[in-house]
Amino acid sequence: MPEVRIPAFAKINLRLDILGKRADGFHELRTIFQTISLHDELRLCASNRPGITLRIEGSQLLSAEPSRRNLVHRAVEALRRELRIRGGVEIELKKAIPAGRGLGGGSSDAAAALLGYLRLTKTKLASARLMEIGASLGADVPFFLFGGRALGVNKGDEVYPLPDISKLHVLVVSPKEVHVPTSKAYRWVSAKPLALTKSAGTSKLFQFCALCWSEQGSGLSNDFEGPVFRRHPRLDHIKRELLQRGAAGASLAGSGSAVFGVFPSPAMARRAAVGFPHDQTFVCETVSRDRYARLMRIAE
Repeated sequence: MPEVRIPAFAKINLRLDILGKRADGFHELRTIFQTISLHDELRLCASNRPGITLRIEGSQLLSAEPSRRNLVHRAVEALRRELRIRGGVEIELKKAIPAGRGLGGGSSDAAAALLGYLRLTKTKLASARLMEIGASLGADVPFFLFGGRALGVNKGDEVYPLPDISKLHVLVVSPKEVHVPTSKAYRWVSAKPLALTKSAGTSKLFQFCALCWSEQGSGLSNDFEGPVFRRHPRLDHIKRELLQRGAAGASLAGSGSAVFGVFPSPAMARRAAVGFPHDQTFVCETVSRDRYARLMRIAE
């Protein structure tokens, strides 16, 4: 039976600004996404059995949940409805990205499932429609349809490619004992009603725009850090420890609870990882948009 294997890469946010609360209750974001080499793996195989079969390895938490709740299952089901395909499919998901740590693993899995299923069935879908389906699954999913470095606006679901920067060496620290639900992190943020004209947020927005087009990619910043660190001081300690161990910069990943540091070399990142014996650590590097397209075989 034909099969497709495809990676699902994690992301970090090089910058995450919360500009205010919108009339619909969501928060208006400006963020710079960046894919990194840490990844899950998906295997999709045509099956004589009807429907979708999903098996998950590497995460007891996800494997214990009903498969229909998983974004991979929902992504493939959405495409099956869109393309009116009835044939069965077996999916194997091998997790390496820790769940619920702000690294986008679930959204990346969903995007990989969309791209992988199109390859498996040898079908094509207009990019705009694929992005629309991705956005219906989660705010970060559209970004993972092309990866690299990108600007996210609105809820983070409106995505625009940005120039890639030089490769960064990254150490991700995922504390096992700290979990930060995204919904709680947003409740902790003190965001005023959105006002982008003649407001204190205007200069912040101009600074953000300048950073987007910077080739250095410097200026790590995340507005979740203040409220999240106040409730989980251990994460603030990890950030300080990364900087003390030689990181040129460090930041919370998304809404947390993973924290990452950017190092001058992979050797320095590996040496720094030794200082976190009780946490999960991942030494990785940034993935450019061109490399991402090759690895995901997006252009084919």
